[in-house]
Amino acid sequence: MIVKRTDHYWERRGTQPLTSTDTYSAINYQRLISKCQRKLLLAFSSTNANHVSLLSFLGVDYYDKVIDSLLASGVAPVVTLFHFDLPQCLEDQGGWQSDAVVKAFDNYAQFCFRTFGDRVKLWITINEPYVLAELGYEKGVMAPGIKEPGTGAYLAAHNLIRAHATAWHSYDTLFRAKQSGFVSIALNSDWAEPFNPADPADQEAAKRHMAFCLDWFATPIFLDGDYPAIMKSQISAVSKRQGCLSSRLPEFTKEEKIMIKGTTDFFSLNYYTTRRIKHQDTTHDQPSMTADKEAEQVTDPSWPVATGSSWLAVVPWGLRRLLKYIKDTYNHPIIYITENGFSQSDPAPLDDTQRWEYFKLTLQEILKGTI
Repeated sequence: MIVKRTDHYWERRGTQPLTSTDTYSAINYQRLISKCQRKLLLAFSSTNANHVSLLSFLGVDYYDKVIDSLLASGVAPVVTLFHFDLPQCLEDQGGWQSDAVVKAFDNYAQFCFRTFGDRVKLWITINEPYVLAELGYEKGVMAPGIKEPGTGAYLAAHNLIRAHATAWHSYDTLFRAKQSGFVSIALNSDWAEPFNPADPADQEAAKRHMAFCLDWFATPIFLDGDYPAIMKSQISAVSKRQGCLSSRLPEFTKEEKIMIKGTTDFFSLNYYTTRRIKHQDTTHDQPSMTADKEAEQVTDPSWPVATGSSWLAVVPWGLRRLLKYIKDTYNHPIIYITENGFSQSDPAPLDDTQRWEYFKLTLQEILKGTI
């Protein structure tokens, strides 16, 4: 059974090659029944609590069948509420750069908690907010295709964090006592290794890379309700050099910091690769995240690269170092690795020794991190 999408900005803007069906969630649900725990992605546009239609009811009926079938087969669903498919009506109001999206997302989240929460016990509010902010609002290569270097991503991220925290509080206040579930946000991150481990400039650049990627979202949510100090000072300094009267990074109010702090029940991590990081002086007069970060990413030529993705250098030890970083930085949280993988170009061999070796090395590195 396939559920057709409602109108949303990927189709309207044409910045992502998609068919009119939800290729993430609306595949034949029998194919999902394969593991003891499965990440299931709901489509905001097909279960839109802000616009009730026949399609909304069809979407609910579909996801009901998926969830029930998973549970009947002994599979615990991990449900993601948002994976880059904002309804077009919300994008027309400013998308993730608008304050209005926070309330709309909370309405949608409450609808899903109320509808599916009797059976779903693990929730992810937003998948990879870093990717959406940078590629959707800084570089404009992903929907909604907005290119506002140095400002767009920061504003979108600001509202993504506020939306997540608001939805978490809704679950905590209205649903947790009865449903006994857990809520988090899926954060993606590479591991940042200094290009020259003996060079203090590269060491600091690696720290900035982590601050502008994982910590951008993890620090306010897991620690103190505010952006990383490195990120705040760096953007402020570069903004000043570029002639801005104030930092281009938005600020949370005192009340928002209190509201955001601690809004998670586990750490959901998406990891694929590692980069060597070297210091790079800002020479750009125009604002951009690259100029703010002053860190260049380098792929070590000795690392093997997945045949299906030119950017995916296979570095299993980077995952171990990233897990240790999360453990040490974020007070030893429960960690779920919600995305990880090794892509191959077609046709993949039947005697798949590459994939077998990848999983063996990756699991070995995870084991090392627990010893």
